Amino acid sequence: QVQASESGGGLVQPGGSLRLSCAASRSIFTIMGWYRQAPGKQRELVATISKGGSTNYADSVKGRFTVSRDNANNTLYLQMNSLKPEDTAVYYCKRVGYPLDSWGQGTQVTVSS
Repeated sequence: QVQASESGGGLVQPGGSLRLSCAASRSIFTIMGWYRQAPGKQRELVATISKGGSTNYADSVKGRFTVSRDNANNTLYLQMNSLKPEDTAVYYCKRVGYPLDSWGQGTQVTVSS
């Protein structure tokens, strides 16, 4: 299993930016994903990045979020720009396709004026 620790969340005004980080417990040389869960909603996958750096995004964040990774340091990043109130959620990172990996504590992102 890979355990992840997310950080970088906070309170930001609409239109602002945040950069989230995810430190993995060991090598993450596989597809990684950023997920989020808003209050009262199901957890959703918002961005993925392959070991080679290919990325995919949910339509709701495309053009605003950028996922990147540092394989040497087992770290994943999510740059979030032009944030909207509907981006408010707890954000998590996790390997894609590994259901036995546990979820980390996540990092809270709140977009509000």
